[in-house]
Amino acid sequence: MKLYSTVLGVGSAEQTIEKSRFIAYAAPVETREAAETFIDTIRRKHHDATHNVPAMVLGDKFQVQWGSDDGEPQGTSGAPIVQMMVQEGITNTVVVVTRYFGGIKLGTGGLVRAYTQSAKMGLTAAGICDVEEMSVLTFKVDYALFNKIKNFDFGGRAVIEEPLYTDVVDFSIITSQDDAEWCKETVAGISNGKALLHEEKSRLAKVPKPVL
Repeated sequence: MKLYSTVLGVGSAEQTIEKSRFIAYAAPVETREAAETFIDTIRRKHHDATHNVPAMVLGDKFQVQWGSDDGEPQGTSGAPIVQMMVQEGITNTVVVVTRYFGGIKLGTGGLVRAYTQSAKMGLTAAGICDVEEMSVLTFKVDYALFNKIKNFDFGGRAVIEEPLYTDVVDFSIITSQDDAEWCKETVAGISNGKALLHEEKSRLAKVPKPVL
Protein backbone atom coordinates (compact mmCIF):
# COMPACT_ATOMS: atom_id res chain seq x y z
CA MET A 1 0.00 0.00 0.00
CA LYS A 2 1.41 3.38 -1.05
CA LEU A 3 1.86 5.78 1.86
CA TYR A 4 3.46 8.75 0.11
CA SER A 5 6.07 9.71 -2.51
CA THR A 6 9.61 10.98 -1.96
CA VAL A 7 12.98 10.83 -3.75
CA LEU A 8 15.53 8.04 -3.86
CA GLY A 9 18.65 10.16 -3.40
CA VAL A 10 20.31 13.48 -4.09
CA GLY A 11 19.85 14.86 -7.59
CA SER A 12 20.46 18.08 -9.50
CA ALA A 13 19.45 19.58 -12.81
CA GLU A 14 20.15 22.83 -14.62
CA GLN A 15 18.46 24.94 -17.27
CA THR A 16 18.88 28.44 -18.70
CA ILE A 17 15.83 30.70 -19.13
CA GLU A 18 16.25 34.16 -20.65
CA LYS A 19 19.97 34.09 -19.80
CA SER A 20 19.35 33.23 -16.12
CA ARG A 21 20.84 29.95 -14.87
CA PHE A 22 18.55 27.86 -12.70
CA ILE A 23 20.19 24.96 -10.84
CA ALA A 24 17.87 22.73 -8.84
CA TYR A 25 18.91 20.35 -6.08
CA ALA A 26 16.67 17.80 -4.33
CA ALA A 27 17.34 15.33 -1.52
CA PRO A 28 15.43 12.96 0.77
CA VAL A 29 15.22 14.10 4.41
CA GLU A 30 13.38 12.91 7.50
CA THR A 31 13.70 15.99 9.74
CA ARG A 32 13.67 19.77 9.45
CA GLU A 33 17.22 19.83 10.84
CA ALA A 34 18.44 17.60 8.01
CA ALA A 35 16.65 19.79 5.47
CA GLU A 36 18.20 22.96 6.88
CA THR A 37 21.66 21.37 6.78
CA PHE A 38 21.17 20.54 3.09
CA ILE A 39 19.94 24.07 2.37
CA ASP A 40 23.00 25.55 4.12
CA THR A 41 25.28 23.30 2.08
CA ILE A 42 23.81 24.54 -1.21
CA ARG A 43 23.93 28.15 -0.05
CA ARG A 44 27.62 27.81 0.74
CA LYS A 45 28.28 26.12 -2.58
CA HIS A 46 26.53 28.93 -4.46
CA HIS A 47 27.36 31.83 -2.16
CA ASP A 48 27.74 34.07 -5.21
CA ALA A 49 24.30 33.28 -6.65
CA THR A 50 21.58 35.91 -6.97
CA HIS A 51 19.07 33.68 -5.14
CA ASN A 52 19.06 30.30 -3.41
CA VAL A 53 15.36 29.45 -3.06
CA PRO A 54 14.65 26.65 -0.54
CA ALA A 55 11.52 24.54 -0.04
CA MET A 56 10.72 21.51 2.09
CA VAL A 57 7.79 19.20 2.74
CA LEU A 58 7.98 16.74 5.66
CA GLY A 59 5.76 14.13 7.27
CA ASP A 60 3.56 11.36 5.90
CA LYS A 61 0.62 13.77 6.10
CA PHE A 62 2.64 16.75 4.77
CA GLN A 63 2.67 18.24 8.27
CA VAL A 64 5.62 20.58 7.55
CA GLN A 65 5.41 22.81 4.47
CA TRP A 66 7.91 25.64 4.19
CA GLY A 67 9.57 27.70 1.50
CA SER A 68 11.35 31.02 1.11
CA ASP A 69 11.50 33.41 -1.85
CA ASP A 70 15.04 34.45 -0.84
CA GLY A 71 14.71 37.92 -2.28
CA GLU A 72 12.52 37.09 -5.29
CA PRO A 73 9.09 38.83 -5.41
CA GLN A 74 6.78 37.39 -2.75
CA GLY A 75 5.01 34.19 -3.73
CA THR A 76 6.93 33.63 -6.98
CA SER A 77 9.37 30.89 -6.01
CA GLY A 78 9.42 29.12 -2.65
CA ALA A 79 5.65 28.82 -2.17
CA PRO A 80 4.97 27.55 -5.73
CA ILE A 81 7.62 24.84 -5.28
CA VAL A 82 5.99 23.72 -2.01
CA GLN A 83 2.56 23.71 -3.67
CA MET A 84 3.85 21.64 -6.57
CA MET A 85 5.42 19.08 -4.22
CA VAL A 86 2.20 18.73 -2.20
CA GLN A 87 0.11 18.40 -5.38
CA GLU A 88 2.43 15.64 -6.59
CA GLY A 89 2.24 13.94 -3.17
CA ILE A 90 5.98 14.33 -2.55
CA THR A 91 7.15 14.65 1.05
CA ASN A 92 10.23 14.06 3.22
CA THR A 93 12.08 16.03 0.57
CA VAL A 94 14.03 19.29 0.43
CA VAL A 95 14.60 21.34 -2.72
CA VAL A 96 16.87 24.31 -3.38
CA VAL A 97 16.71 26.17 -6.69
CA THR A 98 19.71 28.43 -7.28
CA ARG A 99 19.43 31.32 -9.72
CA TYR A 100 22.16 33.32 -11.37
CA PHE A 101 20.35 36.36 -12.80
CA GLY A 102 21.04 36.90 -16.48
CA GLY A 103 19.81 40.47 -16.82
CA ILE A 104 16.31 39.80 -18.19
CA LYS A 105 13.33 40.01 -15.82
CA LEU A 106 10.85 37.14 -16.15
CA GLY A 107 7.80 38.69 -14.52
CA THR A 108 5.65 37.09 -11.84
CA GLY A 109 4.24 34.31 -14.01
CA GLY A 110 7.60 33.63 -15.61
CA LEU A 111 9.28 33.28 -12.23
CA VAL A 112 6.65 30.85 -10.97
CA ARG A 113 7.04 28.70 -14.09
CA ALA A 114 10.84 28.84 -14.02
CA TYR A 115 11.14 27.83 -10.37
CA THR A 116 8.51 25.09 -10.40
CA GLN A 117 9.85 23.63 -13.67
CA SER A 118 13.41 23.69 -12.35
CA ALA A 119 12.29 22.07 -9.08
CA LYS A 120 10.54 19.30 -11.04
CA MET A 121 13.74 18.70 -12.98
CA GLY A 122 15.67 18.40 -9.71
CA LEU A 123 13.12 15.98 -8.27
CA THR A 124 13.23 13.88 -11.42
CA ALA A 125 17.03 13.76 -11.25
CA ALA A 126 16.80 12.65 -7.61
CA GLY A 127 14.47 9.80 -8.60
CA ILE A 128 10.78 9.97 -7.72
CA CYS A 129 9.63 6.94 -5.76
CA ASP A 130 6.66 5.72 -3.75
CA VAL A 131 7.06 4.67 -0.13
CA GLU A 132 5.01 1.54 0.40
CA GLU A 133 4.39 -0.80 3.28
CA MET A 134 5.88 -4.09 2.13
CA SER A 135 5.79 -7.62 3.48
CA VAL A 136 9.06 -9.29 4.48
CA LEU A 137 8.93 -13.09 4.40
CA THR A 138 11.94 -14.84 5.94
CA PHE A 139 12.65 -18.49 5.12
CA LYS A 140 15.18 -21.13 6.13
CA VAL A 141 16.14 -23.70 3.49
CA ASP A 142 19.05 -25.89 2.50
CA TYR A 143 21.52 -24.73 -0.13
CA ALA A 144 20.12 -26.72 -3.04
CA LEU A 145 16.61 -25.52 -2.38
CA PHE A 146 17.70 -21.91 -2.07
CA ASN A 147 19.35 -22.06 -5.50
CA LYS A 148 16.08 -23.34 -6.94
CA ILE A 149 14.09 -20.52 -5.34
CA LYS A 150 16.70 -17.90 -6.29
CA ASN A 151 16.51 -18.91 -9.95
CA PHE A 152 12.71 -18.82 -10.05
CA ASP A 153 11.14 -15.99 -12.05
CA PHE A 154 8.80 -14.13 -9.68
CA GLY A 155 7.74 -11.86 -12.51
CA GLY A 156 8.77 -8.69 -10.71
CA ARG A 157 6.36 -9.37 -7.85
CA ALA A 158 9.09 -10.16 -5.31
CA VAL A 159 12.75 -9.44 -4.58
CA ILE A 160 15.11 -11.76 -2.70
CA GLU A 161 17.44 -9.95 -0.30
CA GLU A 162 21.06 -10.92 0.27
CA PRO A 163 20.94 -14.28 2.10
CA LEU A 164 22.72 -15.31 5.28
CA TYR A 165 24.70 -18.53 4.78
CA THR A 166 25.20 -20.81 7.80
CA ASP A 167 24.41 -24.50 8.00
CA VAL A 168 21.25 -23.50 6.14
CA VAL A 169 20.34 -20.46 4.05
CA ASP A 170 18.39 -17.74 5.81
CA PHE A 171 16.84 -15.34 3.28
CA SER A 172 14.02 -12.82 2.98
CA ILE A 173 11.60 -12.11 0.18
CA ILE A 174 10.32 -8.53 -0.12
CA THR A 175 6.90 -8.24 -1.72
CA SER A 176 3.79 -6.09 -1.65
CA GLN A 177 1.23 -6.90 0.99
CA ASP A 178 -1.19 -7.88 -1.79
CA ASP A 179 1.30 -10.44 -3.11
CA ALA A 180 2.40 -11.87 0.26
CA GLU A 181 0.07 -14.88 0.18
CA TRP A 182 0.93 -15.56 -3.46
CA CYS A 183 4.64 -15.53 -2.58
CA LYS A 184 4.17 -17.95 0.30
CA GLU A 185 2.18 -20.31 -1.92
CA THR A 186 4.74 -20.00 -4.71
CA VAL A 187 7.69 -20.79 -2.42
CA ALA A 188 5.75 -23.70 -0.96
CA GLY A 189 5.17 -25.02 -4.46
CA ILE A 190 8.78 -24.63 -5.55
CA SER A 191 10.05 -26.37 -2.42
CA ASN A 192 7.33 -29.00 -2.16
CA GLY A 193 6.50 -27.57 1.24
CA LYS A 194 10.07 -27.86 2.56
CA ALA A 195 10.81 -24.11 2.82
CA LEU A 196 10.07 -23.06 6.39
CA LEU A 197 8.58 -19.60 6.90
CA HIS A 198 10.65 -18.35 9.82
CA GLU A 199 9.20 -14.84 10.19
CA GLU A 200 6.71 -12.48 8.56
CA LYS A 201 6.78 -8.73 9.19
CA SER A 202 6.24 -5.43 7.40
CA ARG A 203 8.51 -2.49 6.66
CA LEU A 204 8.57 0.65 4.56
CA ALA A 205 10.38 0.51 1.23
CA LYS A 206 11.04 2.93 -1.61
CA VAL A 207 9.63 1.82 -4.96
CA PRO A 208 10.71 3.81 -8.06
CA LYS A 209 7.90 5.33 -10.12
CA PRO A 210 7.63 7.05 -13.52
CA VAL A 211 9.05 10.57 -13.68
CA LEU A 212 6.85 13.63 -13.32
